[in-house]
Amino acid sequence: VCFIPGGLDCSISFVSHVLGKVCIHGRQKEILSVLVPHLTDLTKSDCIWQRICWRLVECVPDRWMEAVVLGFVQGAPRADVLSRLLGNLVVKNKKAQFVVTQKVLLLQYCHTTAVLQNLLGYLSLDSLRRALLIKVLQELLETWGSSSAVKHSPPEQQQYISKAILICLSHLKEPEIESCRQELFTSMMEGVKCHLDSNLPQIRRLGMIVAESISSKINTDGPVLKFQYEEDDEARELKSLLVQTPPSCVVPSLPDDDRNEKADAALPLVLESNKKSHTTALVMPDEESDAELDSDDDLIPYDMSEDKELKIKAPVYIRDCIEVLTGSEDVDKWEATVKALESLIRKNPAATREVSMELAKILLHLEEKTCIEGFVELRQRAQVAVLTTDPIPVAKYLTSQFYSLNYSLRQRMDILDVLVLAAQELSYPKSHGKTKHSGAQNPCVQLLPGSDSSKDWRRIVDERIKSKTRRFAMGQSQAELASCPNEFNSVAGHFFFPLIQHFDRPLTTFDLLGEDHYVLGRLVHTLAILTYLAVNTVAVTAMGKALLEFVWALRFHTDSYVRQGLLSCISSVLLSVPTERLLEDMTEELLETQSWLGDVVEKDPDGDCRRLALQNLLLMENLKKKLRTVPS
Repeated sequence: VCFIPGGLDCSISFVSHVLGKVCIHGRQKEILSVLVPHLTDLTKSDCIWQRICWRLVECVPDRWMEAVVLGFVQGAPRADVLSRLLGNLVVKNKKAQFVVTQKVLLLQYCHTTAVLQNLLGYLSLDSLRRALLIKVLQELLETWGSSSAVKHSPPEQQQYISKAILICLSHLKEPEIESCRQELFTSMMEGVKCHLDSNLPQIRRLGMIVAESISSKINTDGPVLKFQYEEDDEARELKSLLVQTPPSCVVPSLPDDDRNEKADAALPLVLESNKKSHTTALVMPDEESDAELDSDDDLIPYDMSEDKELKIKAPVYIRDCIEVLTGSEDVDKWEATVKALESLIRKNPAATREVSMELAKILLHLEEKTCIEGFVELRQRAQVAVLTTDPIPVAKYLTSQFYSLNYSLRQRMDILDVLVLAAQELSYPKSHGKTKHSGAQNPCVQLLPGSDSSKDWRRIVDERIKSKTRRFAMGQSQAELASCPNEFNSVAGHFFFPLIQHFDRPLTTFDLLGEDHYVLGRLVHTLAILTYLAVNTVAVTAMGKALLEFVWALRFHTDSYVRQGLLSCISSVLLSVPTERLLEDMTEELLETQSWLGDVVEKDPDGDCRRLALQNLLLMENLKKKLRTVPS
């Protein structure tokens, strides 16, 4: 009940019921887009209207409270306005407190950054509500530092939680930071470990940015955490949330006349300072003239204008290259050898086959002696050249080393990249000794270190689907490519089967099913690409069957990157294995896979996994339609 200036008492609970019922029936935006601006103007300087507004919201029944509170939060232009409209509603009403501190922040992630700033700013503007702000920060950090949440929640929700944490940190005062410093430090260490263990670059960078922000808040005087990552618009936006800009702190712009007058007044000062510095610069040589007399200026320098840099000749034989790479201390000769090695291998295939195993071992363990530009790519191209020149023995060696002891994760991923690039080169037609890459027909797979093979794989699948789509239109006919044998046909099994055999056998320093799940993701994507490149080969049916069994064993993996690779494997099998072999040899596997794909489309938290699963279901549907059109 509130007091009206006319001397009458009245209850506004009926208005509250009407407001709640309108909002819960989907007309929230229509009514509050008119009501909130009016209440904002009325509550600016009138405390009676503020109490009326508070009473209006407090009398809304709990079953409609969520819709009303969300409408006010989304409609208020700033946090101070929201504080005038809602008052201490979150302290008085448990339902409103649950919506503001739990549902909007932890259970939803569809709201904009402005809504988050309004909501958390509202909690920080009153001493009674600041306790809720600290409680919210603790719960957000607990979710942010949970390994289960990092694995099972989508990247969009993790970015949303990270933004909320940064906004909360911007509102904390020094005494509050001091009281929970140790707790913030513990949460930071747990959370950054979970994020750095993720296979997704976006998640790792979110962990770095939030950890840097927490560290800068709790260590104002000492050293702070600093990571290396790409500074793009998203990173800059996240960092800007840590700086709180009060809405009232607006710098007034000067009129044009005043600005010109101030600029003119500042100009003589600049000129005068320049004069002083120039005078100082002129005086200094005179003071130091005595010291310069004792210098070595009387020595005449040599004329080096016509000097030319000596070029080190690279070895011309493969065995000489091996000697330089293994034992030479001449850095220039070593650098020249690395640069010339690929072309030398391709020009001398017979000599390369004699020492292919030794050369493959040297290149796998080769480390950079000097700061040579593009060393990683040069070494990779030389490895690909050796593998394509002598495929079977070198492929056996590399696949056996992938599961051997005493190799770093980087070396194991290098092996996978080399196998993919060599398989690509062997499977594409050659002309005059060079590989021809057609942009439309043969999408290029580039797996340089640090790249994400899943993006290239999705592009390959999309282009393959596009090539199988029938379009009834007249157009310019394309020139046919010259046909030639597929060199990958006879060696595909040597690339594929050794990789798929021992994935479930943990080693002392290598556990694919454990902590080394990033390498598992790269392995899965590699197997998918090898199967795609084996299209129209003899071994592709056996490869497809083995790959389906491999996918079925790992289908419930917790890492989204691995699941994306498994779904890419399904696409590869459906696109590469002949339809007749799919239906005759893999009927049960396909039925089980179809059921699993339906679950992925409905339940998987990762958007890319859902998209790939839906794409695979469409491919299966196309296979069914194709069978119906075939005459019996």
